[in-house]
Amino acid sequence: MAVTGFRRKVVALTVLIATAVVAILVVVSHVLLSRVTDTDAHDLARTRAEAVAANVSTVGGRVVLTENASEALDEVAWVYADGRLIDGNVPAGMGERVQALAGAGRSQTAAVGKYLLYAQEVPVDGHHVTVVVRVDLTPYETSERRSLTLSLFLGGLTVLLAGGVAHLVVRRALRVVHEMATLADEWGHHQPGRRFNLGTPRDEFGELGQTLDRLLERVDNALADERRLTDEIAHELRTPLTVLRGEAQLAQMSGVPVEPAALLSEVDRLNAAVTTILGAARARTEAGTRCDLRSATRRAIADRAVEITFPPKVEVAVAADVAVSLLAPLLDNGLRHARSCVWITARIQGEAIVVDVLDDGPGFDPAEVDRVFEAGVTGGDGCGLGLPVVRRIAASAGVEVRAIADGRGHVEVRFPAA
Repeated sequence: MAVTGFRRKVVALTVLIATAVVAILVVVSHVLLSRVTDTDAHDLARTRAEAVAANVSTVGGRVVLTENASEALDEVAWVYADGRLIDGNVPAGMGERVQALAGAGRSQTAAVGKYLLYAQEVPVDGHHVTVVVRVDLTPYETSERRSLTLSLFLGGLTVLLAGGVAHLVVRRALRVVHEMATLADEWGHHQPGRRFNLGTPRDEFGELGQTLDRLLERVDNALADERRLTDEIAHELRTPLTVLRGEAQLAQMSGVPVEPAALLSEVDRLNAAVTTILGAARARTEAGTRCDLRSATRRAIADRAVEITFPPKVEVAVAADVAVSLLAPLLDNGLRHARSCVWITARIQGEAIVVDVLDDGPGFDPAEVDRVFEAGVTGGDGCGLGLPVVRRIAASAGVEVRAIADGRGHVEVRFPAA
């Protein structure tokens, strides 16, 4: 329906423009033709008047006209000498008008009905001689009407042709767009790696293909991101579930009750993993808020033995839950691999708050430092299971996080300052 409506709008606009152009051309051509016919009629009148004037002469002091034996000329040309008609037959309905033109004493034209009258002075010594001629305008008016009718017919045909061509062109163009959109949608669902690859855009269709390629790229990235999230969730939950299952099987086989502390530890670990994953999912919706980083860090530390060194007042432009979800896995990772202590510091650096999570463990392998936040990748004695989700939360909340290989466990988190 939308495509049909767009097609109708384009065709209607084309017809409107074509109609306006044709109307202007018809009006201009008709005006020009009218001027041309008027000029032709005046030229014919002057030619007739000059032809008659050439036959005027004087004999014995009297003005006479050399007869040319043309009775037809007498009906369209009249000669007046000193106010008297000396040659020609003036029609009854034109006598007064012709007499007025002859007595005006100058050359002039006048329209009477469907005729053009033209009066021309003839220089004759001692006499006032005027030649008046008549030109029938009917052929010229007929020619103008025929030309206008033909112009209107051709103009209407042009408008119809323009509308038909616009309909076909738009229909073909939209069919190509529809086919490209259908292919892009099918590829997005079943073959996200497919692309149009039309090269440098040379027209609107090339730009459309490039846009659809970018759209398919985003769809492909979204699907890959979804797969990574699934891997991260599985990675996060597998270890505590495996420990719980092992403890339960051991208790079943030995008949010895399971130690509550071991179960609670793994349940807490499982709860922390779920909380972290939820934090990653909510990071986008909660972005743009602010929180006290010291308070959020204390929540992430809980009752664990972690030293904290922060400025008196530090606010960051992320939600408190997001900050906790970012720092808690890093602290877990530091406590898991530290030899004796873990500490966390914060410093103000321009428009950012830089938090360093450090421990005296073996640290990160320099060769793997760029990959420690990928799911399933470990470095040194292991980088913990929460680092992939930390990267996801950081990317969602506009926070930068990176591992530093400096001979100890060191992760730098760069928060935007509030």
